Amino acid sequence: MLENQRLKINEYLPTLNALTIGVLLGGLGGLLALLLILEGPVIAIGLILAAMIGLVGLSNLDASLALVLILTGLLPFGTLPFKIAITPSLIDAALGLFIVVYLFQWMTGRRHDLQTTPVHGVIVLFILLMVFAFVLGMPNGTLTPGILRRFLGLMANVGLSLILVDVVRRAETLRRLALTFMVIGAVAGVVGSVLWILNDAAANVILNRLVRIGYPGGDVLRYREDSVQILGERAIGTWVDPNAFGGFLMMVGALIAPQLLARRPLTGHRWIMFILMACVGAGLFLSDSRGSMLGLLAGLSLVAVIRYRSLIWVLLLLIAIAPFNPITAGYVDKIIAGFTASDLETQMRLGEYKDAFILIGRYPVFGVGFISPPDIDLYVGFASTYLTIAANSGIVGLVMYLITLLSVFSYGYRHRAAIDQNNEINDIWLGLFAGVVAAMVGGVFDHFYFNIEFQATSLTVWFFVGLLLAATRLAVPVNEEEALGLPRVPRLKRVEPLND
Repeated sequence: MLENQRLKINEYLPTLNALTIGVLLGGLGGLLALLLILEGPVIAIGLILAAMIGLVGLSNLDASLALVLILTGLLPFGTLPFKIAITPSLIDAALGLFIVVYLFQWMTGRRHDLQTTPVHGVIVLFILLMVFAFVLGMPNGTLTPGILRRFLGLMANVGLSLILVDVVRRAETLRRLALTFMVIGAVAGVVGSVLWILNDAAANVILNRLVRIGYPGGDVLRYREDSVQILGERAIGTWVDPNAFGGFLMMVGALIAPQLLARRPLTGHRWIMFILMACVGAGLFLSDSRGSMLGLLAGLSLVAVIRYRSLIWVLLLLIAIAPFNPITAGYVDKIIAGFTASDLETQMRLGEYKDAFILIGRYPVFGVGFISPPDIDLYVGFASTYLTIAANSGIVGLVMYLITLLSVFSYGYRHRAAIDQNNEINDIWLGLFAGVVAAMVGGVFDHFYFNIEFQATSLTVWFFVGLLLAATRLAVPVNEEEALGLPRVPRLKRVEPLND
């Protein structure tokens, strides 16, 4: 009897499968038609592509991480075109997807033996301190879902550095991620340069197409100007702010620079690296970001001092001829104007510094949090990463931030001899080290490197930190690493039931 019922079910099974597939296809077709009517073809196609990319990301950890990097470099301020209580940014969605896939690998047993470094504890302590400062400052203002989302995004950026150490377990993975980021940076530089070359009206029309995914509309191009006249357009790419754009390209340029002199460039051909550097350099130069240019110079100087000493003479020659070169002479004048505070922008920045010291003087220990100051005559948003951190989390938070980065540098430099002997890692490590130093120098003049309003720039910094820790760990001998690192999480084994 049971056999006959099973045969009948098998007989109707193809029909049931066909009906199920037909209903699903019909439903998807109906949803697509509704989407086309309500939002138009561009948004509909974009959502379909996003869904396909999301499915690929769910099935592959490398693909989900690559998606995070692509959105960081090319659509840093994009948001989902619909609201779910809050409006998540595209980076939020991609980073969340990456973390979910990473956790699934642990839950399914595909990943085991958690990889750590001695710096992990310092970074965790820094995160806890930032959370404490955030909670302490909550009574100062109204906590909105947007502020909470942006703060959690900033903490997720810091946490990414911890995860990357566990994800990057082979030199091949490190090299692939570094090259991916270089290419993305070069594309971003080209986009910024092309938009700068186009006439202002055409560039503005193109950038206004991004309004549907959360970008600002209207006249979005940026210019350097004084109190009398506009001095020139500044390249922004898709980064809204030229200094944020310049800061991103600065770090990518620092990563690429050692590859120009490496014995084994990532691409196998040095001329490709020169092309990538030219694309990044053009975008950085056109952004007219003085702080970013000085940061890159600091990073390149580090590369020269640590490994490529001949680069010192090249840098000195470039600095010597810059005031006499028609292309760079204006740039030198702007840098001098910045140091002498003779331009309007620097004078406004000095005014912000003065206000920042007033705020820090009133709330020196843990700052005012990440929402708003308690006093009506104070504000948060100073043109310096260090003053911004001190305002948000006090002197304690700023000191902890510096200790965290110095711990990263110390861990790497202690093992410089082992890194220097590994040709697969050495030049990448050097570029990552230079990138973080460049961000620290650029942070003197700009606040983007640790700011809840600029998720992409802070993500770039902590991505570099994570890869720098991972690169150091890959070069450290196993026995020494086990002595220095945190305890490993052992592989979980399934317990078989006992037979009676």
